[in-house]
Amino acid sequence: MPQATPALTPADVHRLFGDYFTAGDMEGLLSLYEADAVLLPRPGEKVAGLAAIAEALAGFLALDGEFSIAVDKMIVGHDTAILFSPWSLSAIGLYGGPVALAGCTADVLRRQPDGCWKIAIDSPFGADGA
Repeated sequence: MPQATPALTPADVHRLFGDYFTAGDMEGLLSLYEADAVLLPRPGEKVAGLAAIAEALAGFLALDGEFSIAVDKMIVGHDTAILFSPWSLSAIGLYGGPVALAGCTADVLRRQPDGCWKIAIDSPFGADGA
């Protein structure tokens, strides 16, 4: 696979996330996270680190559905940002029935030493995920 595109702005993180998710590109998705990032894949569940994040994301990628995300609001400081973005995933489940997931993610991003932005905390269901 080609090398992942770096997120040069906070908004790029969610744009690239959508592109990588749609392409089924796990390597690209993981490139958007800090090594010790935290993901809340389901309300009340928390995983940390790239290996655990990959495991959690694999189930969603396996659905091979239509994914969309759009930055709605963001607050950007010097080296940190929080993005609020509605997203949806529509797919066909294992037994042929429709699967429809949606939420409004609240993600904390940090600017890295190389100037790129990465996810430190990913809460796809926003405050409901905590």
